Amino acid sequence: MPTPTALAHEKVVVVDFGGQYAQLIVRRVRELGVYSEMVPWNRLPEGFPDNATRAIILSGGPMSVTEPGAPDFDFARVPESIPILGICYGQQLMAHRLGGRVERASEREYGRRHLVESARGSLVEGLASDQVWMSHGDQVLAPPPGFEVTASTETCPVAAFEDRIHNRYGLQFHPEVSHTPDGRTVLKRFLFERVRLSGDWTSESFIEESLDRIRAEVGDRRVLCAVSGGVDSSVVAALVSRAVGERVTCVFVNHGLLRKGEAEDVVRVFSETFHPNLVVIDAAEQFFAALKGVTDPETKRKIIGAEFIRAFEAHADELKGCDFLAQGTLYPDVIESGSATAAKIKTHHNVGGLPDWMRLKVIEPLRWLFKDEVREVGRRLGLPDEMVDREPFPGPGLAVRILGEVTPERVHIVQEADAIFRGEIRARDLQSGIWQSYAALLDVRSVGVMGDERTYQNPIVLRAVQSEDAMTATAVPFEFSFLEHVASRIVNEVAGVNRVLYDLTSKPPATIEWE
Repeated sequence: MPTPTALAHEKVVVVDFGGQYAQLIVRRVRELGVYSEMVPWNRLPEGFPDNATRAIILSGGPMSVTEPGAPDFDFARVPESIPILGICYGQQLMAHRLGGRVERASEREYGRRHLVESARGSLVEGLASDQVWMSHGDQVLAPPPGFEVTASTETCPVAAFEDRIHNRYGLQFHPEVSHTPDGRTVLKRFLFERVRLSGDWTSESFIEESLDRIRAEVGDRRVLCAVSGGVDSSVVAALVSRAVGERVTCVFVNHGLLRKGEAEDVVRVFSETFHPNLVVIDAAEQFFAALKGVTDPETKRKIIGAEFIRAFEAHADELKGCDFLAQGTLYPDVIESGSATAAKIKTHHNVGGLPDWMRLKVIEPLRWLFKDEVREVGRRLGLPDEMVDREPFPGPGLAVRILGEVTPERVHIVQEADAIFRGEIRARDLQSGIWQSYAALLDVRSVGVMGDERTYQNPIVLRAVQSEDAMTATAVPFEFSFLEHVASRIVNEVAGVNRVLYDLTSKPPATIEWE
């Protein structure tokens, strides 16, 4: 797995056993100023752990350590100088492999529990809140030799254990989730008291290292930078521009799938910020032609990814020697496009959907960053708030908000409904805390009545979510009167719509986008 940092950085490796919170562990460690990266348990490199690895965290996972073929870990390959923290499945695996006893619990422990500490000087001693979040069917009944039980709950006899001599620690609960209010303290104690890290992961260090890597890779050649006006591509453009100067040309492809008035806004804001070398390609007809008759969401995404590259390739030929394509792929994009331990949720247009014939070499400076880290890097680079705080917008645009065939007429319906919904949110100053808000068009029609006449038209779904990193999300609890007002406006002002719904589903089980 590629790593975006130099080996001189302190690094915490999170070994992923397929747990739903594995990426969140990485994020929490980084929030504490320590660089962390995730490696699937079955893709550990030959040289693992390398000289930069200062600690290892074993994630949770959906399987039982006693099942045949369950994810495994060779503790013997890790020297005692590298502390290991096992969380949930990670703790159970540590107990199972080092001589303890793990069995199926008589009662599944899921949700909030209260921790009872039983040892002085432990990771869990004297926490401000004893509330922890549990999610497990198996549990440790007896720790391995040399381990001390440091906490329990009413139904879990070994909620935490430690072997301080050999630098091994285990937690049955999840310190990385917000439902464990003092989980940050537990992680902080592990990183800075047990591992004795200094915390050298900052946005400033990331910027300097990224500039060095881009310069080393590009040399004296040219870069085509794909921009959409969103924070991801804007930060990439700022990094590449700072690294190679005038040898980057930023290209904005208007694929006809943007929100109402967005193409004009992108050109205005981007030109004001980056003045030189912004090329606008109007490719709407090209994209609509490629998407004609297509209804499968995965096929849509791959077509859009291929059409983007075709547009870039054509422009690169005109530039006479443009060898690189810089794009704003983020860590959640990579995770959702599939890994060794997670089923592919969906193909992102810029991950895994690029055609074999593509000539440009891809540069992805932000590939292992979360959105909040990207925003902070953007601020450090001096980008305006209008860019840095812009709501995430998918690369395939409204194509993933239109279920069924994507046509100019259906795009127009979504654009108008979306403009009303998001406009009302801002008019009433309700945007604070919203991660994403939009309108989607379903591939069905419904019966309605307008002006005493029967209608058979389209339903619109409104969605607005709160999230920290797009890995999990909850619906925004708008007042009913607000939703009623928006629905009335859409039905009355958008031709072809006779019904409006509001999506209350969290992620998981749903995704933020409809496709």
